[in-house]
Amino acid sequence: MQQVKSEAFVTGARVVDPRALPVPLRTPRRRNFINLGHIWVLHRKIIIRAAAAAITCVGIVTIYEVRDHIGLGASTLSEIAQGGVARAGFAIGEISISGQALTGEQAIFDALGVEPHTSTLSFDAEAARRRIAELPSVASVSVRKTYPGDVSVVITEKVPVARWRVDGVTFVVDAQGEQIGEDKGAFGELPLVVGDGAADDALPMIRALNQYPTLAKGIVALSRIADRRWDMIYDTGLRVQLPEQGVAQALKSLDTYQRDYALLDRDVTIVDLRVPDVVAVRPTKHDEETKKP
Repeated sequence: MQQVKSEAFVTGARVVDPRALPVPLRTPRRRNFINLGHIWVLHRKIIIRAAAAAITCVGIVTIYEVRDHIGLGASTLSEIAQGGVARAGFAIGEISISGQALTGEQAIFDALGVEPHTSTLSFDAEAARRRIAELPSVASVSVRKTYPGDVSVVITEKVPVARWRVDGVTFVVDAQGEQIGEDKGAFGELPLVVGDGAADDALPMIRALNQYPTLAKGIVALSRIADRRWDMIYDTGLRVQLPEQGVAQALKSLDTYQRDYALLDRDVTIVDLRVPDVVAVRPTKHDEETKKP
């Protein structure tokens, strides 16, 4: 042990034997506090991480338990905010729609998704445009909002090429044979096709027939037979049976016979062109009966 000169002691100090000093009494509470202090010093990082993990778990469980209430509260706040914005003069008041003929206005309104208190600030024009574009008769559409409260919808519809009658209902179809709306009498000038597969193959047949206006006159329907060939049905009851292959050549021959012999104006019920270079006809029954002796 190092010796210290007496001059180094504070004035009045004296040398005391440590063994003679009193021992402080430590209560159980103090001992536990000291032990916790030792644990904190030795394992502080682990304790902090464990506490953070516990707090996170409790938070997740709490949010999960009250998720419905949170969603309801958020929805309520959103509605309150919407109403406030609407009352401030930004409520959608006028919706203008143009370009529709086959598309029902109610279908367009439903796709817009405008509610009584919807404001122009919160109205998602792009989302509304995508919903309207999914309607069967719509080829393209633009949706614009004009502040403070106007929405403009401009629709370009698909081009109808024919009417297709199936199960007693007549639809308007486009060039691909897709139904784009129900015909309610506004498209009577379009060719009528009937039969399974008629809509899918209507356009090539219509284009081929359009090259011969004389043959197209008086046709009431084009009938698809077994989804393989066509019959032309005239308003006189005449049926012209076309071949499965070589329709263009058959129409050309029929046009020649009509020009030279007025074949379509004669008293026949069927003109059969299914065999190449052969024209077969079936006279009406009363002609056959008059020829009997």
